[in-house]
Amino acid sequence: MPIFSGKSIVCFGGEDWWYHHPHSKNHLMRRFARAGNRVVFVNSISMGLPSLSNKDLLPRLRRKLRSYAKLARTTGEGITVVSPAALPFHGSAAARAANRRLLAAQIGLLARRRGLSKPILWIAIPTAADMIGCLGESLVVYHVSDKYDANLMDHATDPATIRRLHERAIDRADLVFYSGRKLLDEATRGRERSYLLEQAVDFEHWSRVGAKGDGALRIAPEIAAIPRPRLGYFGAIEPWLVDQELVKRAARERPSWRWVFIGNKSRGMEIEELPNTHFLPAVAYDVLPRYAAGFDVCVLPWETERAFTSYGSAIKVREYLATGKPVVISPLPEYEPMRDVLRIARSREDFFRLVEDALAEDDEEASRRRQESVKEGTWDARAEWVSGLIEEALAKRDNLRGAGE
Repeated sequence: MPIFSGKSIVCFGGEDWWYHHPHSKNHLMRRFARAGNRVVFVNSISMGLPSLSNKDLLPRLRRKLRSYAKLARTTGEGITVVSPAALPFHGSAAARAANRRLLAAQIGLLARRRGLSKPILWIAIPTAADMIGCLGESLVVYHVSDKYDANLMDHATDPATIRRLHERAIDRADLVFYSGRKLLDEATRGRERSYLLEQAVDFEHWSRVGAKGDGALRIAPEIAAIPRPRLGYFGAIEPWLVDQELVKRAARERPSWRWVFIGNKSRGMEIEELPNTHFLPAVAYDVLPRYAAGFDVCVLPWETERAFTSYGSAIKVREYLATGKPVVISPLPEYEPMRDVLRIARSREDFFRLVEDALAEDDEEASRRRQESVKEGTWDARAEWVSGLIEEALAKRDNLRGAGE
């Protein structure tokens, strides 16, 4: 089924288009735009500022100011990306009311100038729940990709407030998509309108890493300069996300392993000064496969005992698998069904053992199985499936409206 066309979409993302590794909303909105839809993507309005004592406060403010400086920009697909002015005080009813008026004025004007009409309102952050009903939307989609009220690391908003906004978004949405099985399994509201929207992969983009012969990618020189074996990771790099104790222990017990971290850091990491760690800045998605081509093992060394992280459904795991390279990850419920192609470490000792096993692997068939496991789960397929559900929901709304006339 082809993706719908001729529609308008306003997406309130939970991430920053310019800062973060391409996320699910990024991939989906690109495909909707390519199909002939008008799309406005609103960079995260945040869930609030960290406390004054939090080391992330100044880096977050600097990042947001850089995003503001871009104003409204248009991507190659024709998506308008904007960072609107908003008050980061979501615990205050007065501030939220002011935000509603402020955001409705900014986004409404931008949407009209871009020719959007009766847009599908796609919300991917609970603090955007107050925007429902403000933009003359034809449909409301709520995309849940995190356990929002368990995020106690990068904002100071009361979890109960986040939970109420989350529940309001569920109650008012026509469709609710969950990015992870654990999130969906624990959902109690709106189950009849809820679906598992699994992460996906741009397979052709990442499978190039496994090409041989004349088609082989040239490894980025920044990676080639690092001694092997290389354990590679790309994406968000946060002190509360990466298991730094694991990497510290590896520096003592496996000093020959080189840990390569590629991505943005909001602040410093304890492991930056270790002799076997290498931190590279984020690189453009288009060239990232050239960096992954130099990995010996792709790793996800997350601190998954933290409640918030345990709900993760990291896109990078599927991207890793698409390269065909061995993959070692910390345990995440989302990826337990794929344990036949993943090496899932249940402890730090297990992580070491599985990395050693991966480094010793010499099995083309295992590489092929990894790629086959994600080959059909593409973002194109996800966008087509979502498109069908949206069209059904719009038709249902039209029928209800017609019956009421």
